[in-house]
Amino acid sequence: MKVVLFCGGLGMRLREYSDQIPKPMVPIGYRPIIWNIMKYYAHYGHKDFILCLGHKADMIKNYFVNYDETISNDFVYTRGGKNIELLNTDIDDWRITFVDTGINSNIGMRLMAVKDHLKGEEMFMANYSDGLTDLILPDMISWFKEHRDKTAAFMAYQPTQSFHVVQRQEDGLVTSISHIGSSGLYINTGYFILRQDIFDYMEKGDELVNQPFQRLIKKNRLVSWEHKGFWASMDTYKDKQKLDEAYATGNAPWEVWRENGER
Repeated sequence: MKVVLFCGGLGMRLREYSDQIPKPMVPIGYRPIIWNIMKYYAHYGHKDFILCLGHKADMIKNYFVNYDETISNDFVYTRGGKNIELLNTDIDDWRITFVDTGINSNIGMRLMAVKDHLKGEEMFMANYSDGLTDLILPDMISWFKEHRDKTAAFMAYQPTQSFHVVQRQEDGLVTSISHIGSSGLYINTGYFILRQDIFDYMEKGDELVNQPFQRLIKKNRLVSWEHKGFWASMDTYKDKQKLDEAYATGNAPWEVWRENGER
């Protein structure tokens, strides 16, 4: 199953990094977040990627074109470097399609721009490329396959941040206030599974959630998979610090590939 990665946005809330590099290239440890997301999908056997490029696309292209396996893998060095024998590999069996989908395109426009690369795919996955999870992906895929009359699914997550949800009247009178974790609210995490007929619900210029998903809701064709494990987005510098700390302390739940002894 192909994986579409939206990685062309400006990343305005992470300006400390995105002014210099595209948001998907912001590192966690010594690998960019996009590598971590691709490694996650590859762990579950999905290694055919379509990158929807835009802002600073050249940096993403150069990263993979000049990818050095020796930096993140064990190897044997002989003959003064003339021979390098890799003992393991990261991306040798990945297939990556790079597509320029425009600097100012929204998510829906980027998806439409790669439609031709998805021909023949009954189902495919898509991702915002800014969040990490320990979701057991095969479970979600199997569940969605059973929902044959549905067009799209996304992973829903109940936020755990220390915010309070407030309901108020127009005059400012507060009618209720509760911690967001007990509010019953869920967020769209950007982990999607889509069927080919998603394009039947899209029009030129649409943003994926704002228009097509609203049309799917009216037709009862949109579902969500509740995930109660780990999920974290990297929207701000504080978010990045938390992910860096988790990686540095060896507590990185998104590294599901380590279950197999991979790095």
